[in-house]
Amino acid sequence: MIAIIKYNAGNIKSVDNALNGLGFECEVTDDIEKIIASEKVIFPGVGEASSAMNYLKKYQMDKVIKSLNQPVLGICLGQQLMCRHSEEGDTTCLGIYDAMVKKFPPKDLVPHMGWNNLSDVKGPLMKDINADDAVYFIHSYYAEICIETSAICDYIVPFSAVMQKNNFYATQFHPEKSAGVGIKILKNFLDL
Repeated sequence: MIAIIKYNAGNIKSVDNALNGLGFECEVTDDIEKIIASEKVIFPGVGEASSAMNYLKKYQMDKVIKSLNQPVLGICLGQQLMCRHSEEGDTTCLGIYDAMVKKFPPKDLVPHMGWNNLSDVKGPLMKDINADDAVYFIHSYYAEICIETSAICDYIVPFSAVMQKNNFYATQFHPEKSAGVGIKILKNFLDL
């Protein structure tokens, strides 16, 4: 079973629909025992960092997520919460990735919304994905580039579009909204 973590964030249903469309059994849950026992975990979300982290801490899910040994995929806010700290609400995050989450400078249209390409693509999550493949973003904050970056996107500044450390994977973009390319990325994760 694949657990989709239910917490104080939106956009979880679209991930559930995408996985069901691929023929995988999944459950949207905040039950810690079910999350720990699952084969894989997806940590999606759209929302605000400090309120989301407060919810995770209140229910001790912050400790659980960091301790997971199975493959874990953070999506959008999920990726940002896996970093060390976010400027959004001056939030201490999970610290899985040693990266800061920063707000885009107001030099262009923010949020970064729509299709964009990736570069410096590497790692098992990005198997058979090309640098010119476009994926769908919607975010005002971004994870800086760091040792765990496995794909880069450039919007105002270059940032981590994909990250990986051990069994933890993350995308700033929404694979569930990124058509065939995104489905391929989700399948890569499910095949790990």
